[in-house]
Formats: sequence, structure tokens, C-alpha cells
Amino acid sequence: MDRLPLPRTLKARLTIGLLALLALACLAVGLITVTALERFLLNKLDRQLVAADGRFAESLEHEAHPDTQYVADTRGQAEGTFGARLLFGVVTQASMVHGETHVPVPITSADRAALAAVPHDGRGHTVRLSALGDYRMVSEEGDEGDTLLTGLPYARVMDTVHRLEAVETAVFAAALLITGVLGALLVRLSLRPLSRVAATATEVTRLPLASGEVAMPPPVPDTDTRTEVGRVGAALNRMLGHVGDALSRRHASEERLRHFAADASHELRTPVATVRAHAELALRHPGAVPEDVLHALERIHYESERMSGLVDDLLLLARLDAGRPLERGTVDLTRLALDAVGDARAASPDHRWLLELPREPVTVPGDEHRLYQVVANLLGNAGTHTPPDTTVTLGIAATGGFAELTVTDNGPGIPEEFQSEVFQRFSRADQARQRTAGGTGLGLAIVAAVVDAHGGTVEVTSRPGRTAFVVRLPLPGPDAETGAAGP
Repeated sequence: MDRLPLPRTLKARLTIGLLALLALACLAVGLITVTALERFLLNKLDRQLVAADGRFAESLEHEAHPDTQYVADTRGQAEGTFGARLLFGVVTQASMVHGETHVPVPITSADRAALAAVPHDGRGHTVRLSALGDYRMVSEEGDEGDTLLTGLPYARVMDTVHRLEAVETAVFAAALLITGVLGALLVRLSLRPLSRVAATATEVTRLPLASGEVAMPPPVPDTDTRTEVGRVGAALNRMLGHVGDALSRRHASEERLRHFAADASHELRTPVATVRAHAELALRHPGAVPEDVLHALERIHYESERMSGLVDDLLLLARLDAGRPLERGTVDLTRLALDAVGDARAASPDHRWLLELPREPVTVPGDEHRLYQVVANLLGNAGTHTPPDTTVTLGIAATGGFAELTVTDNGPGIPEEFQSEVFQRFSRADQARQRTAGGTGLGLAIVAAVVDAHGGTVEVTSRPGRTAFVVRLPLPGPDAETGAAGP
């Protein structure tokens, strides 16, 4: 059997608990009052039996002699008074007062046994008669060795008790209903400060705390330390203050670092370009150059090109962090994929490059140059970090309102502990300072930043034998000038 669902909210639990306690109190009061009333009425009924002094039963004793002209005495007897005479366990007379006379009452063998069992102790006892129901009986010895019984109906007592039960049930039900409504309002009013604390905490959980400037919600007004809710509110306000200060300091530090990267990258562009130009000029010198000098010039030219690419990547990330808008146009992802795979095949001819394209072009709104950079970085990452003869597949599809670009390879995969960090800046699986392969560690960070600037998402799943990068870009809406056809 399934259990009844328990209330989960504190308001419901307090209200139900209050009603349960009140219901128990009403039940206890009802039982006590009904029991007390029943005992009181029974004692009163017994006193009436004693006060009647068995006159009706004694008159039946005399009436049992046919040679006498004695008539049963019903004067002063209550309606329904029962009288009986037993002689040697046999009921010789049994009547009930009805108005100013009496009527005989049929007695069964079970009734006779019940009447004979009433003790002669002068106290009332309850006896059930087949024809009359429950009666309160008093038994006494007669003058002729017989037994005389006088009784009053027990139903009157029970009628009064049942009326009390009905009244108490109605009163207690109304009390429970009124208490439930007022109690729910009182509990709701009492817990309103706690609701404000919960609402503030919920608002904090919805804030983008990972990065950027965060506007903390106002503190809760309930800070009275004399109450439990006030202490919780004061603690929450202190915590919000600490979190807000920490986030402000972090944001300030990020801004300083971002400005430094942008300024340093901008300042480095000119000297790096100058070094690169002089290296190229020296390499074009028509005269004989010693072999070691030639090697040094080639290394200077290579490293200057590498540094120039690093500076360009840093500048791009700084612009994206600053929220500078990208160019917006119609980008054909199908043509872009063809160009990117062709360039990747030329750069890494020892890999196998495959394309999975739909029949119709898939177009998205965005910056064509930056989206090409996304595809090129993903393909370059696959070509750099997988061994020769690895198969790399670039797929394009349109589904669910998004253009989906997937780059998969059957290489060794990305270590599981590193997968959550692949899109961070300068993040590399090889943490050694001397690196034999790979770039600057900014390629996938640029992918994530450019995709985010286009309102899309990028994710990676990897295991040995299969690594997949999935980029989702929103397709143009129905009001856009260009559309995208799915496969």
C-alpha cells in the first residue's frame, strides 16, 4: 500500500501540525466530556431508581394475587418505568408504565436470565430486554421471598450523549476549519521573512557568477538577531557582502589583465613585425652567408611569425572579451568547410580528410572570417594532436533550428581529466615547458569565444578511438533575408 504523500513545504507542515494538535485536543475534550456526561446521567438515573423505592414493582407483587382487588401503582412513575416480579427465577409479572396505566411486556428466556442475574445490591445495572432495549435496573427482595426489579430506560441517557456528540462534532469541525484558514494565514505571515531570504538566495543562484561583472541583489531586510529568521538573514547578508566584494575584486583583476593583454599585444605588433621584416630582408641577401648565421636568421623568421600569430590571437580574444561586435553577413558553411578541409589537407597530407555535407547549402548569419577561423582551428587541432594516417571527418547539418558543425577523428582521444579544460586559454594536455608539438594553447579558446559571440555553443566528447567537437550555431529566423536548407 502506497504511503500518503507528506507535505514538503514548511508552511504546509506547520499548518498540518497545528491542525493535528488541535484535532487531538478536540478528540480528548470530546471523549472526556462525553464520558463525564454519560457517567453523570447514569448516576442521576440510578438516583431516580432509588428514589422510586420500587413502588411500581411492589404493586405488581400484590397484583399477582388474584383474590385481591389491588391495582398496580403508577402514580408518580416516569413514562417507560419497567417493573418485574420473579419468583424462584420465574417472571410472574412484567409491565411498563404507559400514561396513567401499565402495559405487559413480553419476556423471553434470555430476558429472564438477564433479569435473574441482577444482584440485590441496591445499585443500578444495565440490562438489555428484547422488547424494550437497554434499561437501568435495580433489584430488591420482596416480602414473599420473590425478587422485585425496577428499571428506567437507558435510551434517554444515550440520546442526550449522542446529541452532545453531534454538537461537539459540529463545533470541533468548525473550529478546525477556522483554525486551518487562520493558521495558514498566520504561518504564511510568520514565514514571510524566511520567504524573502529564500527568494534572495534563489536570485543569487541564477546570477552568472562565472565571469564578468555581477550585480548582487539587495540585502534582505530581516536581520533581527533575536529571531531565528533574523539570524539567517543577517548571515546571508554578510555572505552576500563577502561574495560581492570577491566578485568585484575578481572583475577588476580580469579587467586589468584584459587591458594588459590588449595593450601588450597592440604594442608588440610593431616590434614583432619589424623583427620579421628584417629577418626576411637578411634572408634575401644575395651574398654568401655563413651556415650558422643563415640558420639563426631562419629561426628568427620562424619565431617572429609564431609570435605574430600569438599577438593576433591575443588581440582577437581581447576584442571578444570587450564585447566588440563582429561583422554580420550570410556565411555559407558548406563552402567554408570545403575551403577549410582543402587547406588542412595541404598542411597535413599524412592525414585522411573526409567531408559529410548536405545536398543543399547551410547558411548562418555571422562573421565569415571568424567562422572560418573556428573550422580551421578545429581541423588544425585534429591534425596536430593525432598521429599520421588518422581519419578526420568534417560534417555539416541543419537540425532543430541550429546549424551543426562536427569535427571527429579516430585518434587516441583527449584525457578525461583534461576534457573540461580544453577551451580554456593556454590550456594544454602536455604541461611540459619543452613542447614538441602543438601551438600556443589559444586555438580552442578562440573557437569557444567566437562561437559564443555568434550565440552558439561548442562541446567535446572524447574516448580512445573517437574524439568529436560539435559546434551549434543558430540558423536565421523566418524574417531573415537568407535561409538555410537542411539535408
